[in-house]
Amino acid sequence: MGLLDRLSRLLRANLNAFVSDAEDPIKILDQSVADMQEDLVRLRQAVAMAIASQKRLENQALQSKDQVKNWFSRAELALKKGEEDLAREALSRKKTFQESFESLSIQLQAQNGQVEKLKKSLLLLERKIAEARTKKDMLKARAQAAKAQQKIQSAVGDLGSKSAMAAFERMEDKVEALEASGQAAFELAGEDLESKFAALEGGDEIEIELETLRSQLKSGVEAVALPPSDLNDNEVKTVEIKEVEVELEQMKNSMDNS
Repeated sequence: MGLLDRLSRLLRANLNAFVSDAEDPIKILDQSVADMQEDLVRLRQAVAMAIASQKRLENQALQSKDQVKNWFSRAELALKKGEEDLAREALSRKKTFQESFESLSIQLQAQNGQVEKLKKSLLLLERKIAEARTKKDMLKARAQAAKAQQKIQSAVGDLGSKSAMAAFERMEDKVEALEASGQAAFELAGEDLESKFAALEGGDEIEIELETLRSQLKSGVEAVALPPSDLNDNEVKTVEIKEVEVELEQMKNSMDNS
């Protein structure tokens, strides 16, 4: 029995979950109001039948009451005429209608209570249906807004991984990376170009200075004047030709090595 109970509970749970997921609030609201409207129609029919029965009992009770009066009058007439047997029979009929009137009065009283209850139920149901219709429109609007919000949230949630927006963002990152790489290459190329021109310009200065030295040597200058030092007497220091030759060789070696 334990296993059967568990299986039954599982089936009911799955069925309830399926029904709950399948329920559309908008459709259920419309159907609920429609069902209440059908209940209202049936209740109105029941009230109409109860009122008809009430009227019938009232008529029957009035007829019985009239018969009571009628047979009592006849009993009086028969007694005045000396017809005691006939008067006795009239009183017997009067008693029968009296009993019928009393029974119908009891039924009519019960029927009156039933009609009042049905009328109150009818008014209550009509009020509830009116409220339900008002709430239905409001709830349907809220349900539609909630569905729209869910769609928006679902769409926004899909943008990060499944939509074209993710591909767009990846391409944007890739373009930025390419731009950064190109800028770095341009800066490196610029630095290399500057260094080459600096080397060329430095080479020209060396060549000019070398040419100057050669001209001085060809002119038979025995000494070369260097720029003044920080000596207090501002005297020019004289450099021997041999020292110049040694420095020239060092400069040549340095240029060849570079």
